[in-house]
Amino acid sequence: MPERFSYNSDDLRKMPPRPERSNKGTFGTLLVIGGSVGMAGAGYFAAKAAYRTGCGLVRLLTPKENLAVYQTLIPEATVTVYNADSPDPATVKNAVARASAVVVGVGLGTSDRSKAVLHATLKACTVPLLIDADGLNLIAADKELFDLVPENTVFTPHPAEMSRLTGLPIASVLEDIPGICEDFAAKHRAICVLKDHATAVSDGGKTMINHSGNSGMATGGSGDVLAGIIGSIMAQGSSPFDAAALGVFIHGLAGDFAAEKLSEYSVTASDIIESIPKIMNRIPVK
Repeated sequence: MPERFSYNSDDLRKMPPRPERSNKGTFGTLLVIGGSVGMAGAGYFAAKAAYRTGCGLVRLLTPKENLAVYQTLIPEATVTVYNADSPDPATVKNAVARASAVVVGVGLGTSDRSKAVLHATLKACTVPLLIDADGLNLIAADKELFDLVPENTVFTPHPAEMSRLTGLPIASVLEDIPGICEDFAAKHRAICVLKDHATAVSDGGKTMINHSGNSGMATGGSGDVLAGIIGSIMAQGSSPFDAAALGVFIHGLAGDFAAEKLSEYSVTASDIIESIPKIMNRIPVK
């Protein structure tokens, strides 16, 4: 059986160091691919969370209809656009080539055009990769895409998405979150983040069971925030497993801080993002 463990506050020291002599390139470039027409919020949440977690530069790759939205919501990010009706694989390839890590799927949609964007991403990506949300749903609908997924990719399904990926009933997934997570990670040579009230993170050989977080985090956009946090830590140089485990812990701590301030009834994804600095402030700069 894989080794199972939990994080505590001392593990915040596992964040990548912040050398005094540095520039934005020192802290990585995260590419967020997502935000279909009408779903711009998902990409924004991921990008903003990535910045709050220390990423040097965040780039967004999104349909051209979202350009003005992102330039207004998050002017710190750079935005590359594609035609949603006929996305150019070369545009995806060029964007991926400039990244230290990639997050794909947040608000991406599940159309054939969205599938073409995911396909181009999987073919081009040679850096740490996280697949979330619609990226997972596209793979679940076409299992042949698994063959294109690079080793050590981070998958971040909730139980319904895991059900679609595996064919297991949701009830079976919920009965054994750690075990299902471990089996999926081992089978696909991946890092699996199976989201639940006690999220499991596994590479098939070791598993972290998270105990931070609360019911207030069961809110729209919370998963996008998590994707951005993990992507940010990967872009800064942590391994996919370490980034996933630490990212889940930080995400939960930020949610706990937000709930303490606002109540579990009132937490939004934006509140989780705005609470991230309170957690990062506990980390000694190295």
